[in-house]
Amino acid sequence: METLKIAWFNWKCIKNPEAGGAEVFTHEVARRLTKMGHEISLITSQSKDLPPKEVINGYKVLRSGNRFTVYIKARKIYNRYFKGKVDVVIDEINTIPFFTVTYVKEPIVVLIHQLAREFWLYELKPPISWIGYFIEPYYLRLYRSKPTITVSKSTKGDLETLGFKRTFIVPEGLSLKPIDKIPEKEEKPTIIFLGRLRRVKRPDHALKAFIHVKKEIPKSKLWIVGDGPLKKALKKLVKKYGLENDVIFYGKVSEKEKIKLLRRAHVLVFPGIREGWGLVVTEANSQGTPAVAYDVPGLRDSIKHMNTGILVPKDDIKALAKSLILILQHEDLRKKLTKNALEWAKNFNWDKTAMEFSRILKQIIQ
Repeated sequence: METLKIAWFNWKCIKNPEAGGAEVFTHEVARRLTKMGHEISLITSQSKDLPPKEVINGYKVLRSGNRFTVYIKARKIYNRYFKGKVDVVIDEINTIPFFTVTYVKEPIVVLIHQLAREFWLYELKPPISWIGYFIEPYYLRLYRSKPTITVSKSTKGDLETLGFKRTFIVPEGLSLKPIDKIPEKEEKPTIIFLGRLRRVKRPDHALKAFIHVKKEIPKSKLWIVGDGPLKKALKKLVKKYGLENDVIFYGKVSEKEKIKLLRRAHVLVFPGIREGWGLVVTEANSQGTPAVAYDVPGLRDSIKHMNTGILVPKDDIKALAKSLILILQHEDLRKKLTKNALEWAKNFNWDKTAMEFSRILKQIIQ
């Protein structure tokens, strides 16, 4: 079977304001699969100012429902347009599955970047957060017999613990081209945080670690790049500690500006609770910037400890600060990590990712 007709379920698309690393993966792979001749239809939620139907880089997008009702609407769309007409259905699980196992007769492939686990407790209020946290392992087990694609050894291990039998790893790609040499950095020691300002990304830990860094390295700076619900609280914390001149909030920036900031910073700090992979880490590496992060699923895959960056115990803000200080104060270590990070980033590109994804789909169906 050379080409496939694919119905792909994901509650967000690349144009959704909440789009993150999972949606980048979906978009970059889907548009390349389309170029290979595959026919892709993405079933997703409706978001503000976006049409119900659209073609993005060759693949079709059908939008209906909101963050919660999309799961019901998706079933109706499948029954109307795709039932008995596709070769494979991809159920991309971002927190909640589409429960395609209860109504789809075609082969189903699961795509899951990471388990939600702590996300429930950080992003939702009780009792919903408690219910989600405890029932997640049970609803995921409905998919144990289905072939599953993930992006890291960490998630593969989590899934196998739940009884998943056929799990394939397709490495993340990379949109940014790795540069050839270490770029010119800021004159003053500069730390960058890049990501949504949400509890699961823990930008507050980055800021609290910087407070410790500032005591040891008075001229240091922190750049916070991204937007989100924690921005107001973070600014209040900055004001409380009198760091208005040392912490810069850039908000959401263009791709060009993001690249510039990643190149100029000395180190990325990324204290998330868990990731599928940690795409921002690889992006920073590609621009000559090593990373310091918590030793959690996903980030322990994207960072090679003491080789391309440093991993520290989860929730240990002082250890986070200590490692940032170590990199900023020791030029030889920083250059070693930076050089290795650049080489590491060269292993990743979306063309390789899409080719492997296509190969596995065909293997599964055959």
